[in-house]
Amino acid sequence: MAHGAERVRRFLEEECIVTEVVVLDESTRTSQMAADALGCDVAQIAKSIVFVNEGAVVVVISGDRRVDIKKLSRLLGHKVSIANADSVRKHTGYVIGGVPPFPHVEGVRVFPDYSLLRFEDVWTAAGTPHSVMKIDVETLKNTLDQSFIDVSK
Repeated sequence: MAHGAERVRRFLEEECIVTEVVVLDESTRTSQMAADALGCDVAQIAKSIVFVNEGAVVVVISGDRRVDIKKLSRLLGHKVSIANADSVRKHTGYVIGGVPPFPHVEGVRVFPDYSLLRFEDVWTAAGTPHSVMKIDVETLKNTLDQSFIDVSK
């Protein structure tokens, strides 16, 4: 198991979150690729999108939605932009396509979007572009210890 996926697995174990990290032969780098590999609808993929300004913010949003950067900037009270590959790795400790909703480098804030509430559980990246996990949306919210936000378009 790759380092990122192992970090996620350990976190899940420490937090007593019941799920399994699944490593696929196919890449899950995009929401559509993940949905195809898992045989589910792209909306059931919870993608973690990283934004930066002085620090980093991750928005976990349904795979069929996009983050409205203006809404997110208003909510945070400052302008943000989407992170490039180097910033994603620096701020989260993971590569694009493998960014899970947790755990990240200290100081990274993670917000779940309302678009996830359509589902009982969703699939998220689990540390690498080839690893995923299925997680109950309520468990995701409780683990993040954040309220749902409305930043999707």
